[in-house]
Amino acid sequence: MSVPAGFGDAGMPVGLQLIGNYFDEGVLLHAAHAFQQATDWHLRVPPGY
Repeated sequence: MSVPAGFGDAGMPVGLQLIGNYFDEGVLLHAAHAFQQATDWHLRVPPGY
């Protein structure tokens, strides 16, 4: 799973990749949701847009 995690030097979006064990999708969804609640990267747009 990839979640937005900021922007690189050239203003391109950067994603945080989360990898888990087989049949552990719930853990990944929980981790992604917690990250999204703690940050606002999912609401930001690249500079100049």
